[in-house]
Amino acid sequence: MILDLARLLLFPALMAFAAASDLLTMTISNRVSLALVAGFFILALAGGMAPYEMLTHVGAGALMLVVAFACFAMGWIGGGDAKVAASVALWFGFTHLMNFLLYASLFGGALTLLLLQFRQWPLPYGLAGHAWLARLHAKEGAIPYGIALAIGALMVYPETEWVKAIDLAHLALR
Repeated sequence: MILDLARLLLFPALMAFAAASDLLTMTISNRVSLALVAGFFILALAGGMAPYEMLTHVGAGALMLVVAFACFAMGWIGGGDAKVAASVALWFGFTHLMNFLLYASLFGGALTLLLLQFRQWPLPYGLAGHAWLARLHAKEGAIPYGIALAIGALMVYPETEWVKAIDLAHLALR
């Protein structure tokens, strides 16, 4: 039952935290990525994931790390975003990686267009005192892409083997 609860809650909670952190501070702590990596290995080992399958997940994470850090080097995304994307790829493996990237791209594009439009209008005086909102509204400010990564990951997560392996009968209230 604890393994099922961990499968159900750990990944979504960490993704929600990453999105909230990026929205409010424009940073994603390394602890989030480390927790995602540690959580993957703990749950993979506890759940009996085959060594070959675990290696393919590690390969997906490593590939995403290289691609994401190339994007970071070009200034397209932040370093926290790159690490979170690689951590998500570790969880999804190659099986769900393209779906994740598609969703993250679509939500990232929508988020970018929304923020560009939001930044065209003056920030109401009553809201200007909130540092996170002023930072989000700044015309030269970055896009908190961790939000798009988190939404994309949460869209794909229910289709993964992590969720399909959950024994819902044990979690039902009796």
